[in-house]
Amino acid sequence: MAEFKIDDTVDITDVVCPTTFVKAKVALEELDEGQILAIRMNDGEPVQNVPRSVKEEGHKILKLINNEDGTYDLIVEKVGD
Repeated sequence: MAEFKIDDTVDITDVVCPTTFVKAKVALEELDEGQILAIRMNDGEPVQNVPRSVKEEGHKILKLINNEDGTYDLIVEKVGD
């Protein structure tokens, strides 16, 4: 993750849909425009739904990283305020 300056991180591996996106959205709301959030999530529904929902909210997805352990890191830049 060295190519991005991560401003905050949220781990949603312990919650289930649809709460996964809610936690990610709350974390994004706490950032300023242009800041970057890393969202750690499980494979499966979160990986299918959270990136799509974040994009629908208008934020920019920079990268989705497979951690090879059943989790992913979604790197998101907050757009708008």
